[in-house]
Amino acid sequence: QVQLVESGGGLVQPGGSLRLSCVASGSGFSIYPMAWYRQAPGKQRELVASIAPIAGTNYADSVKGRFTISRDNAKNTVYLQMSSLKPEDTANYYCNRGQYRSGAYNPGDYWGQGTQVTVSS
Repeated sequence: QVQLVESGGGLVQPGGSLRLSCVASGSGFSIYPMAWYRQAPGKQRELVASIAPIAGTNYADSVKGRFTISRDNAKNTVYLQMSSLKPEDTANYYCNRGQYRSGAYNPGDYWGQGTQVTVSS
């Protein structure tokens, strides 16, 4: 059984920064790709960033240059460093354990409960 627990969300002004964390329970963390998704009210959940078991990363165009995904396999933790935040980044952010197929990230069945990020002045 895998559990994912996100933290680090909050209210931040435009231009500010936040660092999200996701701790995974269970074995095998280091062999799986991980990702961050977000979902704003009335919108579909979207892939924000993904990271391979050993470092390779991908980002949505909307966050490139502003967000950085990283992982610490010794701590079973994946991070999302968010900078230059915009109001349109407001959403509930979820981490996910998945797979890469044909170079694309495919979400797995394990999701956390999410952490709310609100960007507002």
